[in-house]
Amino acid sequence: MFRDHLKNEAVYDQDRLDRYLWNQERTTGLSRRELIKMLTATLGTAALGGVLCTKQARAGTPCVQKPVPPDLFISRGGGNYEMRFDVLPHHDYLVSTDRFFVRDHTCTPAPIDETTWRLRITGAGVQNHIELTYDDILSLEPVTVARFIECAGNGRGLFAIQQGQMAMGGQWLLGAVGVAEWTGARLSDVLDLAGLKNTAVDVMPIGLDDKFQAFGHVRRPFPIEKALEDDTLVVYAMNGQPLLNDHGFPVRMLVPGWVGIANVKWVGEIRVSHKPLMSPFNTNLYRLFGDDYPPEGVLLTNQAVKSAFELPFPAQLSAGRHVLHGRSWSGTGKIHEVQVSVDGHHWKQAELVGANKPEAWTRWKFAWNAPPGKHVLRARATDQDGRVQPDEVPFNTQGYLFWAVVDHHVTVM
Repeated sequence: MFRDHLKNEAVYDQDRLDRYLWNQERTTGLSRRELIKMLTATLGTAALGGVLCTKQARAGTPCVQKPVPPDLFISRGGGNYEMRFDVLPHHDYLVSTDRFFVRDHTCTPAPIDETTWRLRITGAGVQNHIELTYDDILSLEPVTVARFIECAGNGRGLFAIQQGQMAMGGQWLLGAVGVAEWTGARLSDVLDLAGLKNTAVDVMPIGLDDKFQAFGHVRRPFPIEKALEDDTLVVYAMNGQPLLNDHGFPVRMLVPGWVGIANVKWVGEIRVSHKPLMSPFNTNLYRLFGDDYPPEGVLLTNQAVKSAFELPFPAQLSAGRHVLHGRSWSGTGKIHEVQVSVDGHHWKQAELVGANKPEAWTRWKFAWNAPPGKHVLRARATDQDGRVQPDEVPFNTQGYLFWAVVDHHVTVM
């Protein structure tokens, strides 16, 4: 009855119907079962009901649309929410979508209708300027990879806490990172549809969210060599489900290992050029400026090596034996080893646990017989290229790429 009724409605055909229901789950907060009951009951007004729900959501859209309860997230202002590392289940390699951090330059935009959305491929680096539909993207060979996405400012607050210099921007600890399973089309396959020229140099995705101050729409170029890697994707699904609006629906970029700004959300255009591309997001912003850097700054590309304990910051524990858990990751490959110090000075090997994927992370554990008192726990990772977390990193005014060993204060009762 439900399917027969929708044959004459714009939302019908099985794939499209599924996406319609997923979109309504996001915008209304109702479960799939509740939506099907409503649509079945209302019959001739089913499509109208969907339109009204969308209009209501757009009229009062909050800055972030998914639930961000304080027991799972720390608010960093402006619709940005940091994941709490201490709520990650030790046995889960991936971060569930409901716990994944949110970083927007403005706000999550009103829900985009995937039936009218188009992805434009433009620029002198392709033979033809084309527009692709959502179904066009879904029709390409799907690729699924587990990779992290991490804000360039992850750890910014630690410049002030550990090194006594406060950088501008949200004072993130280490929770602006997460590993998810991303599914999408290879960017190389998308570009081939437009006839990629061998003279192409740079690729620049452009977001459909609101303009960020005088800088305009979020857009971040990267080299064609990175664009053609097999795991650089135009993503439409996260952890096996279509992207939530907060995470870039209908499509976002996945640029593995690179700083988060390259992973543009709500992509509406991909510009391909035969010469280097510039935007405020790789000139004014997302460069290392400061006394230890040249006047023009240093461009951010790959993320650094980092480690985090799965503990509150700071933490309290009871005296006795504990198994400490944590995660380490690198923007250039796998983690080679992790060492832990429970006295701030002496290092011992942690045990790596489970998967250790490139541009993702590895989990680790360390047994500690905790005596009463105040302690400083430290975790130090080395990646496959031999990069070791330092004790201190040069300060930069925008607080990017804090990758020093973190002092994690713990009081044992």
